[in-house]
Amino acid sequence: MTGQVIERRMASQELGGTVLLDAVETRHDGERRVTLFFAPKVDPALIEAPKGAVLLAEMSVGSAPILIYSAPEGRLAFQTPSGAMDVTPAEAELSLLEGRDTIAAVRNGEDAETVLTWLAFHADQQRMTGAVILDRASPGSDPEFAQALREGLSKSGRDIRVILLTSDQPLGYPDAPPEAHPFCVPEAPGKDRMEIPAPAPWQSPLGALSYYEIARHRFLAEARAVANIDVHDLVVTGPETIFDSAVAARGGLIVLIGRHCYPWRVRNGQPTRFADHICVQFDSGGGRQRWCLAPSKLPKDAVWRLLRVGNARPDAARTQGFHRHMALRHPTPSISRIVPKSSLIEHPPLLERAQSYFDHTPVRMPEIAPDPLHGGRGRAAIVTTMKNEGPFILEWLAYHRAIGFDDILVYTNDCTDGTDTMLQLLERKGFVQHRDNRFREMDLPPQHAALQSAESEPVIKSATWITCIDVDEYINIKTGDGTLDALFAAVPDANMIAMTWRLFGNGDVRDYVDRPITEQFLRCAPEFARKPHQAWGFKTLFQNIGLFKKLGVHRPKGLNPQLWEEINWVNGSGKPLPREMYRNGWRSTIETYGYDLVQLNHYAVRSAESFLVKRDRGRVNHVDRDQGLAYWFRMNNNFQEDLSIQPRLAMMRAELDRLMQDPEIAAAHHHSVACHRAKIAELRATENYSNFFAELTSPRMERLSRLHGHFGSNVFLSGPGVIPDEVASRDPMAEWFFTVELQGDTAH
Repeated sequence: MTGQVIERRMASQELGGTVLLDAVETRHDGERRVTLFFAPKVDPALIEAPKGAVLLAEMSVGSAPILIYSAPEGRLAFQTPSGAMDVTPAEAELSLLEGRDTIAAVRNGEDAETVLTWLAFHADQQRMTGAVILDRASPGSDPEFAQALREGLSKSGRDIRVILLTSDQPLGYPDAPPEAHPFCVPEAPGKDRMEIPAPAPWQSPLGALSYYEIARHRFLAEARAVANIDVHDLVVTGPETIFDSAVAARGGLIVLIGRHCYPWRVRNGQPTRFADHICVQFDSGGGRQRWCLAPSKLPKDAVWRLLRVGNARPDAARTQGFHRHMALRHPTPSISRIVPKSSLIEHPPLLERAQSYFDHTPVRMPEIAPDPLHGGRGRAAIVTTMKNEGPFILEWLAYHRAIGFDDILVYTNDCTDGTDTMLQLLERKGFVQHRDNRFREMDLPPQHAALQSAESEPVIKSATWITCIDVDEYINIKTGDGTLDALFAAVPDANMIAMTWRLFGNGDVRDYVDRPITEQFLRCAPEFARKPHQAWGFKTLFQNIGLFKKLGVHRPKGLNPQLWEEINWVNGSGKPLPREMYRNGWRSTIETYGYDLVQLNHYAVRSAESFLVKRDRGRVNHVDRDQGLAYWFRMNNNFQEDLSIQPRLAMMRAELDRLMQDPEIAAAHHHSVACHRAKIAELRATENYSNFFAELTSPRMERLSRLHGHFGSNVFLSGPGVIPDEVASRDPMAEWFFTVELQGDTAH
């Protein structure tokens, strides 16, 4: 027996905005029953039955009403708000697929060759003998598909009965773009930069979720078993078919969990095939849920939905899997448009299936290996950017040299306080390497331009350990003698160490004095400080062994996914970080923060006077954002005292004294201090900055700096102006919480 393709059309129509998707007629003990399937959001209360018809049941699937009537013979005219709707229901044809193992699927633009391959695979691997395929194509738009499917199925010689169901009404979400567009891919990168196509209800994702109940009433109620997957999904081959498993399952229902899969690349000029899909995301979680059921074993009130079966409980011991072939559902000339390639790894079962079942040679991922480490810990390097940071350079340099950094590469731009000339001097004396930041000609923010330039610098290419920190950030190592060697000894297998920020406030210090900031500013956020969003940002100290392609502000970027299993990334307490953070993570969470071994002291505001200069200077990353009162409010946390860095300052002091014994270095430092003081005086002489300084140092702002833990995220996004004075006066040690509704843009 050869296969068949049987074409059927839904009894759909539209009248004044009331859309009927289908009407199905069945017989129950000689009684005529008619089930109406309306489009989502149709109000069933506005549908009036014809004379002699009795409403027996009403339900809803995906906000689409389903009304079941006992109906008289003959013409049926249902009253709607726009008039009478004549309904000619389609007779149920349950005998077509009676006793067969079937799949209820949706086709949304896939070609006949793809569907034929899908049918053949499931006939071979799952012993499927029937399918209902909802063809989403608009009437007349793809006249050759059904014939191509019919001819191909006939040539295959497989006994598969296919019902091709079409509609005169669009069945997609009315406001969504075509499903094939990358915007409809959950993991597609760069959605905020995409130009989203106009709504296309004929091609958008399926919105008529009552389709599965339609298929049940018309064709599938007498099937032996029914699976719900689509024509770009392939079920994982197991010891028993999904159909046999559903029949044997307690309650007649099993869950199918789908995993997205992708090609690494498709050869130029070649069509995309199932067998090209050999990759999965190493950090993907969850899965696409579908089902397989045995209709005769389900409860009578079971409802077939897209993701689950209502009023029925699946047999949890029989869950099986399938793969969703994303480049067939979302055709693209470049796989990176629908998934970050840094997340992809080869999946051996997919590769085996491509080669063994499909007899195909897919394009493989290139093989790479991590760079070898040589003996010893090697050299440790810092990359940083500076602009008008002269007074603070020597302390920061002395501290990080004292704890064990060997090389420091500094990029500067537009300095007016001697920062650049001091660093040129320090370079001549062998303490740093200095470069001009060519960010304008590179058309990048200063920090991004510096990191991109640093990647080709010999001092960075030859470093074993690298981090990118700023001059207001201090690596506070709390284990052993406080050196890098002590940290590495505490986490000997780690090749990446996340150093979570501890936000240090101004400690109510208003005036700038030429003293080490690590000695002046002792008050900071508590360790458990989820808010503001920036509070748990981290920087990363990492081994330069080729796991990533480029430097990043918070962590290296561009993961080589072939090497993801080589990553041993720990938090500041030495605990492993989850794989979900490997590609994009940049801040700690409740589950991942840790300060036991190392924290990054972040002195983002310093004194109120120095903050005036910082605001005037501008930012090195988000250059379009002001550092105003809202920034001060977010970053100035004076909740508690933290002295954990103090035992390390003797090392810093000794190194700083050595630097300052050089008359040229001392002169350069004093010049920058004088420039800083002059700039402060200049700014405070203006009305704008004078008022701003008064705001920063007001008793209200000082109180708020001790209340961060009591505020919701929207308070930090809105700025301190949303906080009533009564709230600002509350006891910081009491139990209370305050937040607001977010209005407008984030305050800066």
